[in-house]
Amino acid sequence: MNYFLKANKNLLTYSLILLIVIPIFGINFFISFIGNILLLLFLIPLLLIILVFMGFNFYKSKINTCNSCGAISLGLSETCMNCGANLENIINNNQFNERPAESTIEVKAEEVK
Repeated sequence: MNYFLKANKNLLTYSLILLIVIPIFGINFFISFIGNILLLLFLIPLLLIILVFMGFNFYKSKINTCNSCGAISLGLSETCMNCGANLENIINNNQFNERPAESTIEVKAEEVK
């Protein structure tokens, strides 16, 4: 019997804790406690994925490519670090047109016989 107590000391400890906690707080407390832990285990990775996605989109919007040499810039400078070309034109080209009707192509449909 003494060997069994030494070998399963953790099992005995957790069993005694459960036998003390369940009558005091009730089974409903125990089930909600386990449910909250499982909820946190699923929500924390989801929150981390959302934060990584937002960070990736933030840096993706800051990346510019030089029209002259093709070097990639993070958008912190106004000139290309490789060739010295002006990157302000690239930033202006990335903005949406104020008048989309001027850049829209009108197509007329014709019936083919």
